[in-house]
Amino acid sequence: MPASTSVPNRRYPAIVLAMLLLVYSFNFLDRQILSILAQPVKKDLGLDDAQLGMLGGLAFAALYSTLAIPLALLADRTSRTWVITVSLGVWSAFTALCGFAQNFTTMFLFRLGVGVGEAGGVAPSYALIADYFPPEKRARALAIYSLGIPLGAAGGVLLGGYIAQNVEWRAAFVTVGVAGLVIAPFFRLIVKDPPRAAARADAAPVSQVFAILAAKPSFWLMAFGAAAGSMCGYGVAFWLPSLMQRSFGLTLVETGQFFGALLLSGGVAGILIGGWMGDRLGARDRRWYALAPAICYAAGAPLFIAGVLSSSWPIAFALFLLPQALVYVWLGPVLTAVQHLVPAQMRATASASFLLINNLIGLGLGSWAIGALSKALTPAYGDEALRYAIAAGLGLYLVAGALMALASRFLKRDWVD
Repeated sequence: MPASTSVPNRRYPAIVLAMLLLVYSFNFLDRQILSILAQPVKKDLGLDDAQLGMLGGLAFAALYSTLAIPLALLADRTSRTWVITVSLGVWSAFTALCGFAQNFTTMFLFRLGVGVGEAGGVAPSYALIADYFPPEKRARALAIYSLGIPLGAAGGVLLGGYIAQNVEWRAAFVTVGVAGLVIAPFFRLIVKDPPRAAARADAAPVSQVFAILAAKPSFWLMAFGAAAGSMCGYGVAFWLPSLMQRSFGLTLVETGQFFGALLLSGGVAGILIGGWMGDRLGARDRRWYALAPAICYAAGAPLFIAGVLSSSWPIAFALFLLPQALVYVWLGPVLTAVQHLVPAQMRATASASFLLINNLIGLGLGSWAIGALSKALTPAYGDEALRYAIAAGLGLYLVAGALMALASRFLKRDWVD
């Protein structure tokens, strides 16, 4: 355990990490559940694919991305655990309210609220992990934390699909929202700020953090590389359940099982491998923190495209499995690298700056762009338009790989121990 904490229990960092993982899983459960519910929501609220894409991306990302920086700055100056706790309560409440939406406008506003809450969850969590784990273990710790993405997303599609098919889609939103509200007070009781994170009177002004990051090419290249990958990843994650129902004929429950199995196998493996690669290869040469994601992005894109264009769901699953792992490799290495571009007291704000670019572009535009392209292609291709829209969007993984490869050239120079 790092000397910066005064917690006597040597196992306490692992407990903190487990609680952060639980909260992050609910973050993605609440975020991803709309994807499995997209078809019944579309039918009941009278939406088109472009509107669905906005609900899955822009409605969530607009305030999620922009509020992340002031909330991260607040966390750096006050209590990271309190910011995470309140954020969990807010996004869970708005998730439950989504079950009462009556039209596009009310659902859009409730999804905005989910984004407001989740804005305060991730960057302070990254900083807490950096406080509790030494540098040689951070990539693995951040990778374990990032397991919340496939675990939460899988839980969202499995639970959401089951409840929607056996009860109704509105009950699914209410169920997961209430569960998050129950967890929030337990998180606050268990997770404590270490002394280094508890008193932040010396926290740097946000302008100083921006100035440091702006002068580092590795930050911009990794941020825009991750944004290109996330634009594709979030877009595919949102629309793949709809594709499996429209083009492959699966039911809601079958789609949840398909996507859940894909996330739990490929997604979990990719994140853990990425954390291991970051700590092992990055210790030898810091360029690998960006090179490993670059190689994996480039290798995953062709297999993903082949799966989308395949003719049966077993073939699609087999083709998706490896690239699903490859496109998650970036999380541990890149998030660790961002932590080392600034001094320790600036970490939460630096992470939020990275997430601003990544989420505003990736999360904000990914699902909307694929939905808009699907809508434009519908007159020519009907229900198959979504298939071709997703295949076109997967080319962004190649862009992400190229930007990460360029970032690797600057990491040694930009690194702060």
